[in-house]
Amino acid sequence: MALNALPDQAEKRAAVQTMFDRIAPRYDRLNRLISAGLDQSWRRTALDAIGVGTGDRVIDLACGTGDLAEQSALRGASVLGVDFAFEMLRGAQRRGIRANLLQADGAALPFLDASASVLTCGFALRNFVALDEIFAESARVLEPGGRIALIEVDRPRNRLFAAGHSFYFDRVVPVIGGLLSDRTAYAYLPQSTVYLPVEAELLGMLEAAGFEQVEKRGFLFGAAQLITGVRSKIR
Repeated sequence: MALNALPDQAEKRAAVQTMFDRIAPRYDRLNRLISAGLDQSWRRTALDAIGVGTGDRVIDLACGTGDLAEQSALRGASVLGVDFAFEMLRGAQRRGIRANLLQADGAALPFLDASASVLTCGFALRNFVALDEIFAESARVLEPGGRIALIEVDRPRNRLFAAGHSFYFDRVVPVIGGLLSDRTAYAYLPQSTVYLPVEAELLGMLEAAGFEQVEKRGFLFGAAQLITGVRSKIR
């Protein structure tokens, strides 16, 4: 994947998979540095928002090296982490997270209908090829009344905050990533927000897939977002 050029839909899956396999060894360290550690507090807030706890059966979609999976397991949930980048799963395994790990495509999950009570996904929506397929599959594997929590980057709406965020996210982050990990990958990070639908469309896609009580909240003046919902009891 060339610098300053996003892959088209036909190339995206393979390009993103290769990229995340490549950056896996330093992924955790860069996440903490770039977000000043706030990414972990956002994950805790997401799990609080949907009440993850003992007895829950959690699928952590695009689990990466296991941050959300780890926090869910510490709350007493039974967790299955899914990612299509094998090196990310190896990173999660090295951390000793109490979760089962599986390499699979989020648009074709190898699970029975209604097999989970919770589905989580952290900072990965922009990496999928077709969000409507991801949301439909997420609804399929959740039981009626099951909860979903999706964390993703966002762009502040306030002009002042937007300017400061753009300078950091679009210019500083690629430099940090290039120095400490992979220049191309961390140039992709800010560019990839163009893959995200606008708020109304994104929430509407979840509702169309079978979710209700769909809500969005912002973090850090709109630099990140949390979307939650409940699987409709009418299947």
